[in-house]
Amino acid sequence: MLVLLAGIFVVHIATVIMLFVSTIANVWVVSDDISSSVGLWKNCTGGNCGHDLMYSNEDALKAVQAFMILSIIFSVISLLVFVFQLFTMEKGNRFFLSGATMLVCWLCIMVGVSIYTHHYANYNMNFSSGSHHGYCFILTWICFCFSFIIGILYLVLRKK
Repeated sequence: MLVLLAGIFVVHIATVIMLFVSTIANVWVVSDDISSSVGLWKNCTGGNCGHDLMYSNEDALKAVQAFMILSIIFSVISLLVFVFQLFTMEKGNRFFLSGATMLVCWLCIMVGVSIYTHHYANYNMNFSSGSHHGYCFILTWICFCFSFIIGILYLVLRKK
C-alpha cells in the first residue's frame, strides 16, 4: 500500500510540474519553416518572446488562460489535501476530498484545452506556412489523462 501511495504522490507531483510548464511556456503551436512558436501568453520568433499574440484580446484565449491557472491551483490544493489526509485521517477512510479536488482540476484542464483546440489549434491560422502542435499542448493532454487517473484512484483508495 505504501508503494501505491508513493507512486500516486510522484505522479501527482509530475502532473503539477507539467501543468506549470505547459501553462507558462509559449510552445503550444510551432511553425515548421521558421523558428517561431505561439503559446497562451506570447508569440516567440527566433528566441525573442516579446511579440504579443494577434488574438490576445479575445475572450476565448482569456478563458483558456483562466482555466489553465485554475487547473494548477486545484492540482496543488489536491496535493496538499492528500498529504494532510495521509497524516491525519484514520485508517479505512477514503481520500474523497483530494480526489474530488483533482477531478475539478481535470475538468478545468478539459475545458481549457478544448477551448484552445477549437479556437486556436488550427494549423494554418497561426502561421502562413505549415505548423504542428508544440510540447505544451501535448503535455496538457497528458496532464488531462493523469489528473483523471489520479482523481479516480484517490476516490477508490483506502488508507489501510
